[in-house]
Amino acid sequence: MPRHYHSYSDLPKSLPLFPLTGAVLLPRGALPLNIFEPRYLEMVDYAMTGDRLIGMIQPTEHEDTTLKPKLSQVGCAGKITSFRETEDNRYLITLSGICRFRLTGEMDTATPWRAGFCDFAPFAGDLAQASDEDFPRDRLLSALKTYLSSRDMKADWKSVMTAPGEALVNALAMMCPFDPAEKQALLEAQSFQDRASTLMALLEMGGEAGPTTLN
Repeated sequence: MPRHYHSYSDLPKSLPLFPLTGAVLLPRGALPLNIFEPRYLEMVDYAMTGDRLIGMIQPTEHEDTTLKPKLSQVGCAGKITSFRETEDNRYLITLSGICRFRLTGEMDTATPWRAGFCDFAPFAGDLAQASDEDFPRDRLLSALKTYLSSRDMKADWKSVMTAPGEALVNALAMMCPFDPAEKQALLEAQSFQDRASTLMALLEMGGEAGPTTLN
């Protein structure tokens, strides 16, 4: 587990950025990544020599259409808590989410990877464990069953039934095949309760619409 940051002021003012469409990291969530592009291998090398922090952020333009896509305003800092190098020179890492940030600008760097100035103050509450009080687990389970059934997907129901509310919501928000805009809405939800409500609405809409809505 990453060390606990007691205040947003403990976090750095800037971070190396990993723009990736369709991938979001949430506080206390875990995101496995397969790193193979040379620029991002170099970025991981850089992070590993310091505090092991990387800023996950979604582009607002697809990476295939431009060399330097515009970025979303909100991302999440993650700490490398697992690292393995493969025989074909890839890095298999896990990022553990620490705190969301607002991107206030990009740094002018000579590196092949991007870096940005990060304001953590708007999301200082991320550093405190969310309360599961009044968490509507039954509604979430019902919506999830319908959503998965409509896509012929399966779940580890024992884990789903016993997972703490925040861990369950974060895992589903990160893993379900929502589109990038929906993922960003989940990331930017102000509170745990807001994120849970957004997640349930997306599951319910997706369950009604079925798999034909997927890109």
